[in-house]
Amino acid sequence: MSIDVDQLCHKATTLINELQPLEHKLLSDGPESIDSDLSEIRKRARTLGLWSPHLPKYWGGLDLPLPVFAYLSEVLGRSPLGHYACNCQAPDIGNMELLLEHGSSRQKKDFLGPLIEGKTRSCFAMTEPHNPGSNPKTLTTLAELKDGNYVINGHKWFASSAQGSEFAVVMAKTPNPDRNDYEQFSQIIVPTSTPGFERIRNISIMGDVGWGYFSHAELKLNDCVVPEENRIGAQGDGFALAQRRLGPGRIHHCMRWLGIAQRALEMTCKRAVNRSMGSGQFIRDRQVVRHWIAESRAEIHGARLMVLDAADQVAQKGSKGARIAISIIKFHVAGVMLKVLDRAIQVHGGLGMTDDTLLSFWYRHERASRIYDGPDEVHKDVVARATLREFES
Repeated sequence: MSIDVDQLCHKATTLINELQPLEHKLLSDGPESIDSDLSEIRKRARTLGLWSPHLPKYWGGLDLPLPVFAYLSEVLGRSPLGHYACNCQAPDIGNMELLLEHGSSRQKKDFLGPLIEGKTRSCFAMTEPHNPGSNPKTLTTLAELKDGNYVINGHKWFASSAQGSEFAVVMAKTPNPDRNDYEQFSQIIVPTSTPGFERIRNISIMGDVGWGYFSHAELKLNDCVVPEENRIGAQGDGFALAQRRLGPGRIHHCMRWLGIAQRALEMTCKRAVNRSMGSGQFIRDRQVVRHWIAESRAEIHGARLMVLDAADQVAQKGSKGARIAISIIKFHVAGVMLKVLDRAIQVHGGLGMTDDTLLSFWYRHERASRIYDGPDEVHKDVVARATLREFES
């Protein structure tokens, strides 16, 4: 069945327009101030056929191919509330896809089902404060198997959306001397109500501790006991599962970043044509501003085509086959978004520094885009090594 992408994006744009009046209230008064309004808009997402669009139809989704979902994700990215309104926000979307493909029937019933219905949220706990995130083999959170249960001890941070989550997918070491370094880890579901599971704090990100799914938590796991059947996939498959998750996840992120960049560009243009500089001149009359606008438009357009190409490659060859394309967009699109945001703030002047627009919120929260899911330098090395191999004799 063919999918009318334009109609799909038009519906999403309608939803984003309904969300925009809630954004300033969210930033100034917190999520509780918009709970009832947001709940109504989430219901509206269902009626528009936009609920959990990434999932197969038998799970209530639209069964969208990754390249089509990429278009939708850009539209939803125009608002910080867009993906949540449609129940496809990170990290839940990654956990849904993980459980859908690799979860047991019990895990799907107990954990995936409530996520899809929008009754619960989840988080992903991998990064550790005392170990380098760019070298995951150094993770030290330990899950020891005893009498059919895992006993888990460890220290995690940047567990995005942990506040209010029902469960965490925890990457933990499950030692096996017969397997290689990358096969020493497993992903295990740990309900946040488990005794010994402690959310120490929401980490302050550039002065903002966040809330709910806009937060990044520090966690401790102190003798957390969960049944062996909470492990996702086979023991030792943790990194293999993570790589399958990260490929499509980076497409999702990049298209969301382009949604942010596109809206920031539109805000720049509106400011440029409406802000008087006195003596009959407007900001648009400055050549440097016009050049910024042209550069931003060109960079967004080029980045969009790169991401759509990478999405096609993932759909055809899988994440492993599209590894280079994914690495290219990961560092390139993050850089484009941050440049566009920086120009937008400059054009807005003092207003751009305030929380009266979304620009400062995005500038704070999206600086991390050059670090999470692999820092720029790691992805550039991947691309450079692959490129140089073409010239080796």
